[in-house]
Amino acid sequence: MSERPKENPAANTTEVYAIHGAEPEVLAYAMAKYSRSALSMKESLTEISSQRAEQFLNTFYFQYGHRSIADLAHIPFAIEKLSLLAAITVVDESRWDGQERSTRYQDFRRSGWFTPQLAEPQREAYTAAVKSLFASYDGLSQHMLGALKGAIPCPETMKPESYERTLKARAFDVARYLLPLATNTSLGQIVNARTLESQVSRLLSSEFAEIRELGGKLRAAASEPAWNVQRAALEEMAGEGSVPQEATREILEEFLKPVRTAPTLVKYAERSEYVCASRAELAEAARELMKGAEIYPAPVVDLLDDDEDLEVEIATSLLYPQCHYSYRQLRGAVAALREPQRNEILKLGAAHRGRHDELLRAFSAGHGFRFDILMDIGGFRDMHRHRRCVQLLQQFSDCHGYDEPGCPGQPSLAEAGLEQEYAAAMAAAYDAYRVLRDSGEPDAAQNAQYLLPLGTRCRSLFKMDFAEALYIAELRSGVAGHFSYRRVAWEMYRAVEARHPALAGLFRIEDVNVPVDLLKR
Repeated sequence: MSERPKENPAANTTEVYAIHGAEPEVLAYAMAKYSRSALSMKESLTEISSQRAEQFLNTFYFQYGHRSIADLAHIPFAIEKLSLLAAITVVDESRWDGQERSTRYQDFRRSGWFTPQLAEPQREAYTAAVKSLFASYDGLSQHMLGALKGAIPCPETMKPESYERTLKARAFDVARYLLPLATNTSLGQIVNARTLESQVSRLLSSEFAEIRELGGKLRAAASEPAWNVQRAALEEMAGEGSVPQEATREILEEFLKPVRTAPTLVKYAERSEYVCASRAELAEAARELMKGAEIYPAPVVDLLDDDEDLEVEIATSLLYPQCHYSYRQLRGAVAALREPQRNEILKLGAAHRGRHDELLRAFSAGHGFRFDILMDIGGFRDMHRHRRCVQLLQQFSDCHGYDEPGCPGQPSLAEAGLEQEYAAAMAAAYDAYRVLRDSGEPDAAQNAQYLLPLGTRCRSLFKMDFAEALYIAELRSGVAGHFSYRRVAWEMYRAVEARHPALAGLFRIEDVNVPVDLLKR
């Protein structure tokens, strides 16, 4: 009689547990070992030391190029007191998760501002221009709040503090148009180590000194001991005498040792010669191609043709961030080139690519929906949060002018008696911007951009599939949103409706031309 097989007590059982307390690099090592070991996660983490993790990562990450390992190490960072201009660059990652201070719910008068390295005459003029914008921001928010209260009485069913808070947020939506890009903000991010490595390299390759310095600080923050909230709380309790000093030392030494979050995974993050050299050569190619041509007027949203040759799209996309022309105008010049000339642009985009460099973002092509968008910088910051698309941003400039805040159902600047003050504030800011830009000082073109208010129009290209186009249009057209991006979302929908009427019925869209209840958030 044959022996019956022994029952496996663990058969058909799935165990799920959360993990806390492991260093990010150690956890990444343990996750990666799943493909090379039969150990459980608990067994792996118990036997792994930070030294072994570093040895493993040096071998498989850097020597063998298994970069997906870095996707497993997620690290939270706080980045505080950086300019709005720098913050836009920090968050410009397709694999990024985080939150930034809101211009709707916080008064940015208390934020202060960033001042670049300037000679004394320029520094004095720069400071005066920023102070003037902040004074105008303060005045606009206060006067618009008064206008809103005059137009919209407090309902009996609404608490006065809720009424005040809601209308103040609406007033900040208007006033933010006057905040300069120099304004300080703060943000928190949780990114994996691969995104961090790419982010650090990109920041170190910036044309802005502030952003390059920020890249170094971010790399250092991942390499040095992280701030530990539990350790800080324990030390505070010990200082107050509620925990014995001796016990505190034992706990700190045994359980709360300093942790460096990703020293191995970011140690080779450096300035990208590929990015820097390509940027300079593509900018020169754009200048040669356009020969100083006038910038043609363009709509707020332009849904580009979907039957374009891939080579034309990539060549145009490579030049687009290096100039201020609309995609359609630039594409006309690219399409007119002979094939060998167009191919030279394609070669420029990859000529300096190193062994480990990813292709420039402009090579991400072939999307069915491509929107060339011209909108205020403040509204762009909200649109910038959408990660399921490719975004190409042109540098900030005064060449497209500025937008005026306006929302159906809300007092306009003219109705509030603020139109002239707003125009004067913008004109003064642009005068200061041009003087600094044309001063001939080192980095003048970059430093002058800090003086541009958020109401300044900027151009960006969004490439996506249909699902993302529908998602953005639906989300951003909602009545609780800022009127700037609501208008863009509506125009995106209208453009899709005109080209693909059968798809238009799938949108659950809010008509932005209908006056909204300003007390609903």
